[in-house]
Amino acid sequence: MSTSTSNVLVFSHRQEVREAIITAIGRRPSPDIRSVHYIEVSTVAEVIGEVDAGNVDLLILDGEAQPTGGMGVSRQLKNELASCPPTVVTVRRKDDRWLATWSQADAVLVHPLDPLTAAESVAEVLRAHALPTAGG
Repeated sequence: MSTSTSNVLVFSHRQEVREAIITAIGRRPSPDIRSVHYIEVSTVAEVIGEVDAGNVDLLILDGEAQPTGGMGVSRQLKNELASCPPTVVTVRRKDDRWLATWSQADAVLVHPLDPLTAAESVAEVLRAHALPTAGG
C-alpha cells in the first residue's frame, strides 16, 4: 500500500453507484487525512481478492448491490477476517440504517449522498482506524 494515499475499495455492481460514491467523497475527504486512491470493483470475488492481497485501507460497500449486497459482504468479512479493514455501507433508505448494526459496518451512508456528510463520515472512519495523517 502506498504511504501517501489511503486505498479505498468501492464495491457496487452498478458503475453509476460507484461514481456517485467517489464523487461525493472526493479525493481528499478532509485536510487532516491522506488523499484517497479508489479501487473500483463490481463483484464479491474482486472485493475478497483485494482484501486478501492487503490492498485495502477502507471498504465502501453498496448495500443494494446484486446479486450479493454490501451488508452481507461486510458481515462476512467482519466475521471471517481477524484484521478486516473498516467498512462503510451505503443504503437507499434512512430506515435501512439499522441494518448497519447487523452488517457490523463502521459507518453507513444514505443515498442520495450528501458530499459533506459522506466525506466527513469517511474521514471519521479513517481517523478512528489510525491511518497516518497527511503529514505523517
